[in-house]
Amino acid sequence: MTEQNKQKSPLAVALISAIIVAIIVVWAVVKPKSAKPTYEEQLHKHESNRTLSDQPATAPSAENADDSSNMRTGLLTGLKPSLRDVIQAAKTWGPAFESWFGKPAPDFSLTDLTGKQHTLSDYQGKYVVIIFWATWCGPCRMEIPHLIELRNTMGQNKLAMLAISNEGPALLKKYVAQQKINYTVFSNQEIMPTPYNLVNSIPCSFFIDPQGKIKLATIGMLSLTDTKAILQAK
Repeated sequence: MTEQNKQKSPLAVALISAIIVAIIVVWAVVKPKSAKPTYEEQLHKHESNRTLSDQPATAPSAENADDSSNMRTGLLTGLKPSLRDVIQAAKTWGPAFESWFGKPAPDFSLTDLTGKQHTLSDYQGKYVVIIFWATWCGPCRMEIPHLIELRNTMGQNKLAMLAISNEGPALLKKYVAQQKINYTVFSNQEIMPTPYNLVNSIPCSFFIDPQGKIKLATIGMLSLTDTKAILQAK
């Protein structure tokens, strides 16, 4: 190799390296982003909204409450969507504890804020929604107006709604009165049977069918449309 070629070689390598770096930078800038955030990203966003604020519950914005047009059309026309369709249409929640779907819901007994005892197995023959929540949880507070409306639209002979928090009864009684919550609320610090004792993120809901089996469990905020679709799904 000549002395001139030896001098040019490092320059050529440096030039090629600079071109490769430039291509990588341009690709990173123009690379398309996913149109829809992953469920983990949504859940992280929900968790970051946790606060000790006692501000009144508010309904979610229209764009968050809006669901798949196909699912809404099915509900409006009286057609029952499949559970798979409902899950695929989810925007603010996702399925949880999937290995329990179709299995008998473990029984438990709890005493509500009024001193009345409730046993899950006593509700066989009707749907049951078990909601794990807390007053400090932002998505939980956003869910409350939807749950109140669900209680208003479905009679207690068809649906039982059991909301469980590990907060103290005095705090919960005050909050229930402030928000005019019309479904059953429990203060519970005791360990519940599996899978309920595995809940580590809220809001978390279990949908129990009239045969006492777990139809679906969810993590994340549910709208009224979501909840009705789950209850009606085949």
